[in-house]
Amino acid sequence: MAWTKLWVIAYRDLIRNRRRTFFTLLAVALGLALLIVVNGFIAGVVEDSLQNGIRLQTGHVQLRAESYTDGKHSLQWADLLDQPDARVAQAAALPEVRAAGPVLWADAIMNTREDSVGLLLYGIDPTSSLHTPIRDALVAGAFIEANDRSGIVMGKTLADNLGLKVGENVNLTVINASGQPEETLFVIRGLFASGVPIYDQSAVFMPLAKAQAFTQAGDRASAIMIMLTDQEDADAVAAALSSPGVQTLTWRDLNAYLLETMGTAMSFYVIIDAIIMLIVAVIVANTLLMAVFERIREMGILAALGMKRRQITQMMIFEAAIIALAGVVLGGLLGSLAVLYLTQNGFFYGDNAAVVGNMAVSAVLYARFEPVTFTWLAVWTLIIALLASLYPAWFAARLEPVDALHSS
Repeated sequence: MAWTKLWVIAYRDLIRNRRRTFFTLLAVALGLALLIVVNGFIAGVVEDSLQNGIRLQTGHVQLRAESYTDGKHSLQWADLLDQPDARVAQAAALPEVRAAGPVLWADAIMNTREDSVGLLLYGIDPTSSLHTPIRDALVAGAFIEANDRSGIVMGKTLADNLGLKVGENVNLTVINASGQPEETLFVIRGLFASGVPIYDQSAVFMPLAKAQAFTQAGDRASAIMIMLTDQEDADAVAAALSSPGVQTLTWRDLNAYLLETMGTAMSFYVIIDAIIMLIVAVIVANTLLMAVFERIREMGILAALGMKRRQITQMMIFEAAIIALAGVVLGGLLGSLAVLYLTQNGFFYGDNAAVVGNMAVSAVLYARFEPVTFTWLAVWTLIIALLASLYPAWFAARLEPVDALHSS
């Protein structure tokens, strides 16, 4: 019997019970759509966190003193980079570099009349385009200028938590390079809202010259931050700027925690994908088994008329293929439309994003369209659905014609 006829028989068998066929097809479609949305959303959160970290915290490449340890924010001269201006000029001369600038980090405490809070102080070059994201994120006041000796810019969330406004004075305390506490009064020049809660709640900026004087760091900096036109050039730029006594770190090194965390988490997401596919497989298998039990006498008649077991097996697999193909097409369309919607209209997570460890998660989470991933999800859903049809097909093919004809 030609395959064309088997396809026709399979189709006719499916439309006998349109409701069951529809709901099985819908289960396949919704299962795939859910897979696409979940994976698109996860990809969006990971990429968003990575790019936020690069844009606001690490840059694509960093130069640091060899003894500088990430997270400690040491102000000891031995741990700081000397000649930061010369190093910035060297980096800026490379064609791959879009922006470069020095930064001095220091752990600080902000004191108000009612409260105090720990934060990270950034000493920066306000004229560098490296800090355009913060300048563009200003929601009140003005950005600091290089010659400002008493002004700071801070996150609006931090200011709101402390009941502060533009123009008010605050005390900042640091442990300077000599190991002694240093306290100075500063004026809030501006407030920013970057959309990254962990950043808006804990970052304060001041001109590099003032930060160096405040912390007694001399003319040194914690690091040189470098932004590239193409992040894939990071290794080449790091190699070009390598020198004795200096660490050259790429965005992969600087965001290793995020990349490792998400790499571990992906194994759990694979398990979730497998569970969803297994549910779809069970539904398909159950539908085909019910169809076999309803048509046992028909199977016996077909076998008695000369249909071979191989052809009965093929017919059942074709039934699964029709359901799976239609479900995959519908599910792929629904899932893709949902992801496209979520790329433009994200999920508001608010300040809860600040509790996600050291990840720079945005307050609004967006999905990311990943056509290669979505295609593989569709292919695997189709394969799993076809594999689920093997047992019902085998069961139907092993029925003896005589027993099937006498079945009630």
